[in-house]
Amino acid sequence: MGLRTLLLCSDEKIVRVLRRVLGDLEIDVELCPNADAALRKLTRQRFEAIVADLSDDGAMEVLRSARNAPCNRQAVAVAIVEPIVGLKAVFEIGAHFVLYKPVSSERAKSSFRAARALMKSERRRNARVTVQIPVVMRSPEAGGNVRVTTIDLSEGGMAIALPNRRRPNGRWQLAFTLPGMGKEMEIPAEFAWEGSKEQGGLRFLNVSQEMTQQLREWLKQNSPDTEREDPPVRCQLTDLSLGGCYLEISSPFPASSRVMLSMKAGEVEVRVQGVVRVMHPDKGMGVEFTQNTAEHRGAVERFLQALTANRSLTPELWVQPEGLETDLRPGRRPGTDSDDPLLHLFYGETLDADAFQEALRKQRSVPTTDAAHA
Repeated sequence: MGLRTLLLCSDEKIVRVLRRVLGDLEIDVELCPNADAALRKLTRQRFEAIVADLSDDGAMEVLRSARNAPCNRQAVAVAIVEPIVGLKAVFEIGAHFVLYKPVSSERAKSSFRAARALMKSERRRNARVTVQIPVVMRSPEAGGNVRVTTIDLSEGGMAIALPNRRRPNGRWQLAFTLPGMGKEMEIPAEFAWEGSKEQGGLRFLNVSQEMTQQLREWLKQNSPDTEREDPPVRCQLTDLSLGGCYLEISSPFPASSRVMLSMKAGEVEVRVQGVVRVMHPDKGMGVEFTQNTAEHRGAVERFLQALTANRSLTPELWVQPEGLETDLRPGRRPGTDSDDPLLHLFYGETLDADAFQEALRKQRSVPTTDAAHA
């Protein structure tokens, strides 16, 4: 099944442009004549993206409702707005991407290339493979084990059978072995939903890069609907610290996107996972690194040292989306207790693109031992 987009727009010119652009990108379009029709479809069908012209009546409610529809909660949201509308207001209603009027083919294609990569990664992450395997659940707080059996498995979590048992609460450490793989996997998780008295859903948390890759490869081999990912996107590094980086890229991924960065400087190569914390359309994005291990920190330190030792060295970077972050609860601000000035800039006062770039330039004038600037 191809990628599907729900489009709420009454402007025929915009509809023609988007049909052509999305068709070229092999994305199917479901056009809705009004907000009521769009809301009905959101409750009954799954879409990888929701595109709404905010000048249409009820369009804002459609975007807000998508966040509450179980089957479309992780759909990529694109808002079409007039140039006078501020980005902050649009992002606050749940949009991931913004298209300003008049909508041109070039601008739409650039935005939807990034959106398509995110749509594919999110669908891959939620694709479920039916499999029954035993799982041992251990509670770090209470101790003791609970033995359950999976119903299905995805990159982001698993459904389990809970016969004659109340749903456990809190976080758990899972241990299981995938069929055909000899090595046991250990992954932290929390309960995300309860389908019935005998079923529950677990969401994986802070999965290591090694475990993610093993799980992804197994799902790819056992899923009948495996779809080829878009290739990583080349970008330019401008600022780097132990906690994150800022990248120049023409089609940045939205804030809350989980990404994988591949970085190379001379003989030093590093792969790091991160989450986009700051996004400036058409310009770039700030990424916070999410791996907090000694091995990861050492790898980034070696990369920083390579750049510091040879200022003429041009780093090569590629970025690939891995889905939308789901574990950021209200009030949680990772990194704010850090001494990393780049992270403080990500979490500080909201700045427009020009003011943010000026703040970056000021930071570069203060030499540190754990930061580099390209």
